Amino acid sequence: MQAAQDSIDDQASLFTLEEVAQLKETIAPIEAKTKARVFIVTNTDNDMDSARFADYYMLDRIGKNENGITFYLDMAQRKFIISTSGNMIDYLTDKRIEQSLDAIEPSMIAGNYFQATQIFLEKTSYYFDQGVSGGHYRVDTETGKITRYKSLTTTEIVIAFVAAIVLSGIFFAVSISKYQLKFGTYKYPFREKSSLNLTRRNDVLVNSFVTTRRIPRNNSSGGGGSGGGSSTHSTGGGTFGGGGRSF
Repeated sequence: MQAAQDSIDDQASLFTLEEVAQLKETIAPIEAKTKARVFIVTNTDNDMDSARFADYYMLDRIGKNENGITFYLDMAQRKFIISTSGNMIDYLTDKRIEQSLDAIEPSMIAGNYFQATQIFLEKTSYYFDQGVSGGHYRVDTETGKITRYKSLTTTEIVIAFVAAIVLSGIFFAVSISKYQLKFGTYKYPFREKSSLNLTRRNDVLVNSFVTTRRIPRNNSSGGGGSGGGSSTHSTGGGTFGGGGRSF
């Protein structure tokens, strides 16, 4: 995938050429299946808040609210950051980001930045494959606004299909009873009197935010909660999620 070729911005020279090539090779299929850009950024001269830098970097690369995720290694402030945008906010919930940071942290402390980046990519791919958590929602940390996410699961689709078949059967039985048709004694001229129109529809609702309300701001340090939610904030007019730690 051509886009993956510009995914590594190693200003701090933390990776060898071979490692950069390997990371790009790993990123390509992730970008293909997530329909999101993946960025790895390192530098040694950042004087901005690390999380804001990661947000602005992605904002400059892909624009507001486009699909993307950035792993930023801030060597000046000794922090590593995950920033999410677009659909990746919903796949990488607060809990999943915390679990990713847990897995990455030992390698960062040990100075094995290549391994840390590999783990980040593995976790990103894994959590995307897991899908959006049931009952997912976004919480704007600046306003307290909560927005719930609705999607049809495979189980819900199957139930709807079975219900449609049952209702069709009931309708047919009622129609037969109403007109008192006797099979074998009455030949209804169905070819002349009936018509059939079939329309194929695939109504699977995804990425639709359907319920919005405001809740009081939670100032506790409770972290990711039950795991179904993604905390968001605004940077440069775009909406971002994410998290980070010092090392």
